[in-house]
Amino acid sequence: MAPHVEGHANNPIEADHSQLKHRLRPMRGLRTARTAQVIIGGHAFMPNLRRGHYELAANGPARTRVAVAFAELARAI
Repeated sequence: MAPHVEGHANNPIEADHSQLKHRLRPMRGLRTARTAQVIIGGHAFMPNLRRGHYELAANGPARTRVAVAFAELARAI
């Protein structure tokens, strides 16, 4: 009788997938109201940033505005 072999043992990426899922599972979902507030705020912030509604990177071209804004934020922090 052949020994038990994991289904994707020959593919290292697929074999590692279960460990990744196990590690990420506790991080899923919005467990507190504060977490939901931060995610919703960030979700609303990104389109406004792309449209140039903030002084942050407003003079840059639209396609690079987000990257420039995050670089400016990183320098400020």
